[in-house]
Amino acid sequence: MQEWFDQEYTAWEVYRRLLKRSKKYAWVLIIGIFTGMLVGGTWLPVFQLLQPALKQMQSGGNTAVAASAGAEQSARAPALTTSNAVPASAVHTVQKKEDRYAKIIAQVDQVGHRLGISLVDDKGQLRMSFFVMMLMILPLALLFRLLMLYANDYALQWAGLHVVRDLRNEMFDHLQNQSLKFFGRMDVGQIMSRCNGDPGTVQVVITNTFSDMCRAPFEVAASIGFVIYFAVQNDLLEMIALALIGYPLAMGPLFWIGRKIRNYARQAMERGAVLGSNMLENLTGIRVVKAYHTEEAEKQKYYATNQECVKIAMRSVRVGLIVTPLMEASTVMLSVIFLCICFWKGKTLADIIPLLTPFIVAYKPLKSLGRIQTSLESGRAALTRIFSFLDLDTALPLAANPVRKQTFDKELVFDHVDFWYQSADRQIVKDACFTLGRGKTVAVVGSTGSGKTTLANLLARFYDPSKGRVLMDGVDLRDLDMADLRKMVGVVTQETILFNTTIAANIAYGTEGATQAQIEMAAKMANAHPFISQHPDGYNRIVGDKGFVLSGGERQRVAIARAILKNPPILILDEATSALDTVTEQQVQEAITRLMENRTVFVIAHRLSTVKHADTILVMDQGRIIEKGSHDELYAQGGVYRNLCDVQKSVK
Repeated sequence: MQEWFDQEYTAWEVYRRLLKRSKKYAWVLIIGIFTGMLVGGTWLPVFQLLQPALKQMQSGGNTAVAASAGAEQSARAPALTTSNAVPASAVHTVQKKEDRYAKIIAQVDQVGHRLGISLVDDKGQLRMSFFVMMLMILPLALLFRLLMLYANDYALQWAGLHVVRDLRNEMFDHLQNQSLKFFGRMDVGQIMSRCNGDPGTVQVVITNTFSDMCRAPFEVAASIGFVIYFAVQNDLLEMIALALIGYPLAMGPLFWIGRKIRNYARQAMERGAVLGSNMLENLTGIRVVKAYHTEEAEKQKYYATNQECVKIAMRSVRVGLIVTPLMEASTVMLSVIFLCICFWKGKTLADIIPLLTPFIVAYKPLKSLGRIQTSLESGRAALTRIFSFLDLDTALPLAANPVRKQTFDKELVFDHVDFWYQSADRQIVKDACFTLGRGKTVAVVGSTGSGKTTLANLLARFYDPSKGRVLMDGVDLRDLDMADLRKMVGVVTQETILFNTTIAANIAYGTEGATQAQIEMAAKMANAHPFISQHPDGYNRIVGDKGFVLSGGERQRVAIARAILKNPPILILDEATSALDTVTEQQVQEAITRLMENRTVFVIAHRLSTVKHADTILVMDQGRIIEKGSHDELYAQGGVYRNLCDVQKSVK
């Protein structure tokens, strides 16, 4: 399926932008193009020498005698009677042909003299050395062709791989710069398909299709050019019309086929992305799948999506397979027409073979031209998806002259902050006003969906307010240098995210130069050291995908140790202790209390026991702060907060 940001681009737009990204490899591409052009000219010497050799063999080697006989016949032509006279035009044509053959042989003889070889004897006959030279020219031409083919393929393969590498890097960089709004609207599987799968299609276009584009047109041009030259020289002007009109007409349907293939290619990429998304979703939620015994349902879901991919791919195959038979049928029909013309004109084998040879040589590159159209349309579909993504910009705006700030000195202020998502039908935060003093703890409680996590995201500047300001020491967060802000804010989210590496690397993530002693100290403060040290691998234990090998409480403690090691002046705990048992929660809370000294802590928690000692508690409901104060103050008011406390007490 198409995404909300997908656009349409012309072939010129996408390939112009692709070539622009290839400029740094211009010399390699030039080598590839130049060697491809040379490949097209490797057959010309063979084409040129083929006719005189055949003509010499057909006439028994006496071209000079034939030319003299033609001249003598021309001289006697006026004396012949009308009944048995040879038409003067025919005699003139014969004489013209023989003169041209003699001229070609003379040119060949001159080449031989330059090489120190005698190719023509005193009677004007070709020596055996001429045919030996032809046998030498053919393997030399083939050797040169092979070298040029190798250079052409290598240069374009090298350039293609490097261009696609740069394209993937650019897409990943662009992905990292997007805001959380983008990731909230995009499926991860779709993102992976665009960043990994689509560039692979572009690589095929550059390495294979561009290679054909550099060779095939020049091979065809050389063949057709020789056909036109030969046709003019041998009174076969019909062949010019056959070459210039017949082939273009035969290739006309390829443009219709190309449009069809582009549409099918785009659909196939979209369905492939859905297929990848299904697999990623299944693997991510495999615990739930196993718990609810829905393996069979997941299989059927995957099978159905996979079958859709096959159907769309087969539509493209059915249309694409028309190309080769169409080109073959066109070539056969044009060859039959050519033979009919030769029979009608009374041409000999010496006249026909030099024309058939270029057609035979041009057959494969003509088929390549048909594949080029198909491949270019598939590449256009992939590039359209890639550039649609690259043209998307949901990144948070950066100040032109950002304020550099290394320390948090006084307070954070929410100044009449409103927030809503563009796709949401309701306002998430409404007129939020409060102050977080340095070294204080602010806790936020409320029902699910009341806006607690959104406040934390605004504080960390994962989002910008739709209205109002968030100030740090009087400076709007939008005016601060982003790197400075990120260094001053540490976050432990409700959803614990660990990377598939060692425990030590997960704790040290985001803290450059952390020593082993510092890592272990942070783990001890988060009460993670005991379970880490009990394992044989200790801090070098691989945690698996998203920390799969650890329990929920263990993952949470590793994440807390990560935040402790970073040691930021502002700490955001979004349900950070929700996965811990009572004893561990108490121990971690003690560590957090020690960490809170001279720091601001923003806590979101459903368990009110974790927020009782906060300096300020905010009670939220449907995006609004409806109560504000300390635990004792709010409990004494007898409002929503007291009800929440009483409910949790009764549950216990």
